[in-house]
Amino acid sequence: MTMQFVIHNWYLFVALGVILFLLVMGPVSQQLHGIKNANAAQTVQLLNREDAVVVDVCEPKEFQAGHIPNAVNLPLSALSNRLRELDKFKNKPVIVTCRAGNRSMKGAVILRKHGFATVYNLSGGLLAWEKDNLPVEK
Repeated sequence: MTMQFVIHNWYLFVALGVILFLLVMGPVSQQLHGIKNANAAQTVQLLNREDAVVVDVCEPKEFQAGHIPNAVNLPLSALSNRLRELDKFKNKPVIVTCRAGNRSMKGAVILRKHGFATVYNLSGGLLAWEKDNLPVEK
């Protein structure tokens, strides 16, 4: 009886497999590339103690609407082509952020693949930063 259910509803099991794969691949990719997560408080410490740099991968309009002070804006869509602009930061901690923290992980992977030593992903992105009442430049 159970096998018959599986055969008749194979598409549900395929969908389940795809969803599980997608859920697992994010953290696995992060571990494989050596990317660390940092919350807003940890990001402040990195900025103050280790002279870290923030790279915001939002599009320019989003960046102008609000960003972490002194952040460098390199949109994810252009990041690979503009990596030379970040060469001077290769040996510093780099914190990658975006609006909610989704695109920043992709940007962090790109930076690690291009030789950046220490890369962090700001968990929750600018939304988490704002939630902690930290300063935002416009």
